[in-house]
Amino acid sequence: MAYLAFYRTFRPTSFDTVVRQEHIVRILKNQIESGKIGHAYLFCGPRGTGKTTLAKIFARAINCENPQNGSPCGKCATCRALAEGSSLDISEIDAASNNGVDEMRDLREKVQYPPVAGKYKVYIIDEVHMLTQSAFNAVLKTLEEPPRHAVFILATTEPQKIPATILSRCMRFDFKLIPQKDLEELIKSVLTKTGKEFENEAVSAIARAGAGSARDSLSIADMCASYSTGKLTYSDVTAVLGSADFVKIAEICRYILAEDENGAFTAVEEILSTGKSVGVLVKDLLSFLNYVAIAKVCRNSREIINLPEETYSAVAEIAKNCNGHKLLRVTEILAQAENDLRYSTSGRITLETAVLKCSLPEQDYNIDALIGKIDSLERELKNLKLNPSVPQAQKPAVQAEESRPAPAVRAAEPAQPPVKAALVEDDGVSPFSQPAQKKEEAVQPVLWEQTPAVAPSGSLSENDKRTVFGKIIKSLRTTHKNAVLFTLCMDLETEFEGDKLIFITDNESVYKALNRADNYNFMGGVVAEFGITEYEIRYRPKGESDFDKALGELKNNFGGTNITIK
Repeated sequence: MAYLAFYRTFRPTSFDTVVRQEHIVRILKNQIESGKIGHAYLFCGPRGTGKTTLAKIFARAINCENPQNGSPCGKCATCRALAEGSSLDISEIDAASNNGVDEMRDLREKVQYPPVAGKYKVYIIDEVHMLTQSAFNAVLKTLEEPPRHAVFILATTEPQKIPATILSRCMRFDFKLIPQKDLEELIKSVLTKTGKEFENEAVSAIARAGAGSARDSLSIADMCASYSTGKLTYSDVTAVLGSADFVKIAEICRYILAEDENGAFTAVEEILSTGKSVGVLVKDLLSFLNYVAIAKVCRNSREIINLPEETYSAVAEIAKNCNGHKLLRVTEILAQAENDLRYSTSGRITLETAVLKCSLPEQDYNIDALIGKIDSLERELKNLKLNPSVPQAQKPAVQAEESRPAPAVRAAEPAQPPVKAALVEDDGVSPFSQPAQKKEEAVQPVLWEQTPAVAPSGSLSENDKRTVFGKIIKSLRTTHKNAVLFTLCMDLETEFEGDKLIFITDNESVYKALNRADNYNFMGGVVAEFGITEYEIRYRPKGESDFDKALGELKNNFGGTNITIK
């Protein structure tokens, strides 16, 4: 007899041997035991999850003379005939090659004939979404009201392509992807039955490559068993899958996360020069970054990843030293590159561009890149606080947030002179490095160190009062700490009572938010930079007349005076 692939040799023949899909198995078994057999079923879900297998088991079970716990017995004459394929009561139709209206008209005529040996005549239509609209229309009425002896089982991976008129006439069952743990148990049982020794790490790698599909997993296991002459190892599986060397992949990811564009680019060139596929390399990089994310987030990452000890150690080391924002950004860039490869005529350039973008966050204005840079500066400042013995020349020219004066409603102090920082000259190694700068260069002060646009004084001129609000809004917009305050202040109105600045809003929520202690104090520090020593947030509802406005001002200015309205 000709050799049969693993997924054909070990295809389940009863409901009890089906891997997962318990929600579907239970319904079908209960229908068989109670005799409530439907006339049309729709099995939909990802490839290799058991749609056709369950359809065949169900077709045999409803025709079996002595079903055992809902499954076919496999011993009666009907079961033997169905297993040998000599029965005319089960018809399998490939809709991909029989998708025309003529084939469906022929089916409609044949369905009228009663079964030969069993109770039901079962039609299994695989890839039913490939039928044309005319073919669907031809079978529509028959599918709705078939003869009592006819049962239709439609199988598809793309149920969204099936007309609603067909869907409404079928009992729909959605198949799920098979969890990795169940795939590992399936592969182990198959390899054990064939007498093949294996490493647990190799089985885990096969199950991960199967991506939830039992058929794909068994196909990969079949290739690996043929490749390996002795015990199946993890390296055998990676060789069969065409994956790049794990050490090289780890090296590329380490360079990328360390923002070493020279090392990352060189390592990528070395792998591609050996003939490795660009698509496979991107997939390997994303898989490794996924391992790193699991190792960084999950406590039981060792059991989840299930890699050899030395391999897992490399993943854990990178996960320990990398930043979460940076890891997320790199993963998103490479995922986008994988998608771009489908439309790119030069996949190599697409990958190399993505690697450089990952390694050069200072050249990227993406929000994740900016967050990563801020996080790096904060960690440097924290290290300086923990190690005060670090020479002054090595300290970055960045003023910590804690060093900012406490915001209060008071006049701004005189601006400090520009900070001097010793900048290390560029060594010229990277072609993307910034031009060398002088060792002594004035660093641009941060916002609250700059000279106020309006010099503090005892009183503001009328021209200053007209322009100060716009300068305050500009100050809030250009400060990364104040995005919320900038939004809240956009629709405010302003007026002056002497030298006191009044912010007016008709939104009660904005009024309450700006009067909250932290926001109020911060705003006080901002307006103080423009020579304003006193300010107030007022709530003025819409529709308030000028009289009401004037009366409110009187009551506010003369709180202890009895004001009579006539």
